[in-house]
Amino acid sequence: METTLEKDINKALLEATAFCEDKGLELVFTHEVSKTQLQIISERTKNLPAMYHASVGMLLDRLNNGCFLLLKDDDIVGHIFAHRHTIEKHSVYERSSLWIHKTYRNHNLGLLLMDALTKKFSKAFLISIAQDKTVHLNNELLGMKFITLKDLSPVLIETLEKLGKLRDEFKYKYYVNPYFESKINQFNKILKNIS
Repeated sequence: METTLEKDINKALLEATAFCEDKGLELVFTHEVSKTQLQIISERTKNLPAMYHASVGMLLDRLNNGCFLLLKDDDIVGHIFAHRHTIEKHSVYERSSLWIHKTYRNHNLGLLLMDALTKKFSKAFLISIAQDKTVHLNNELLGMKFITLKDLSPVLIETLEKLGKLRDEFKYKYYVNPYFESKINQFNKILKNIS
């Protein structure tokens, strides 16, 4: 099964990359987005029910961690951000504000953005909190592990709750990258000793 998933993801990413080349789309990592574009992205997160609302201030904070953009000339046609949560002295990054313009959907560009950000943060604690089934499938294709809230320390759960990120487990699923998965027990013990 793992080999099939690996082949499927490699094929999907190659097709997404070829689509980008064919349509003149450029994938870039940046720490800079204009205030006007941030306002548009913020409004988008407010108006789309599947997205967690991010104010311009929140997006500016996320830019400190960087984001991946899909550009068509100077227009943003896709984006994904890394939202940093600080839990005690530890950073946990959440993939956030994933969006693809409707003209370019159904070509695995969301997977391409998720893959780029997941690789960029491969040596950090990375979590994905989402309700969309396509995002869940993409998380699995990217080698992320499904976890439940009981797998997380009470301190992490409390922090997510304060940030408004604690979601209904019937609607939302939590996935962590392999680095987070390999350290989760150690991370939970450290946080337990602090509380």
